[in-house]
Amino acid sequence: MPITSILKSTLVALAVAAGGSALAQGTPINAAAFDALVAQGPVADAATIASSTWATKIKQAGTLRLGGTQTSNLFSLLNEKDGKMRGFDAGLAQMLTRYILGDASKIQFTQVTSSTREQVLVNGQVDLVLATYSITPARAEKISFAGPYYTSQAGVLVKSSNKAIQSHNDLAGKKVATQAGSTGPAILAQHAPKATVQEFQTHQEALDALRQGRVDAYVTDHTLLLNALSLGTGDARLAGAPFGAQDPYGIGLPKDSDGVAFVNGFLKKVQADGTWAKLWTISIGQRTGTTAVPTPPALP
Repeated sequence: MPITSILKSTLVALAVAAGGSALAQGTPINAAAFDALVAQGPVADAATIASSTWATKIKQAGTLRLGGTQTSNLFSLLNEKDGKMRGFDAGLAQMLTRYILGDASKIQFTQVTSSTREQVLVNGQVDLVLATYSITPARAEKISFAGPYYTSQAGVLVKSSNKAIQSHNDLAGKKVATQAGSTGPAILAQHAPKATVQEFQTHQEALDALRQGRVDAYVTDHTLLLNALSLGTGDARLAGAPFGAQDPYGIGLPKDSDGVAFVNGFLKKVQADGTWAKLWTISIGQRTGTTAVPTPPALP
């Protein structure tokens, strides 16, 4: 079964376990509007490309090697019918590819997880990683980050039937899932030190553990939990408001790459011309019923 189908099946199964019924699938992305926005993205001139060794290498190769995900409903989800990925991260990746190569489709894709993102950059397997990738000092020792292009916080997901957990303050003594290699373990150590933490390699495995009752809650990036809920199920709920420090998402690049300045220049351009806001609205706002467009994070 495709990974996207597994994720949807998992969330539907959570409804049964909670004694509820699954709602209809969440609002799908407006594919036509998304594709049109990407097609209208800027294209860098020759001088801008030549100013960056990183961008010049991609231009000469004729392909941008992207580390990303195909299973994030709001950020980067593969449409199995037309073979295209859409979402906030996918849109930025495609626009950046168009910016360098003049064609948004010239992407060589590599699937990454929270545990493999640094390694594919260190090994030179990809040119960049764009996958809801939190900027942290430990990661910045191994790679460089452009951005931030988005900010989030931590959140708590529980079964809808769970009334004992109303926020992260109720996690003491509870079994709590999080992802290995993510910021989750450190966040739990700080904000829920008396929780029993179980680390899983993937988002899917953590959701499975919650569905099966092996854990009481799942703590990870609030945006990823919104992503799960956007699939349209009545089985799980967010417990309380987002918490913890602001979590900035960055675009991972090889250590000390001059691509950082180049990508930041691209991000400033799409923020200034309104493209960032339009992409957020199509990918996230319309899908989650959120009308207030957030302010893009400040760039260096």
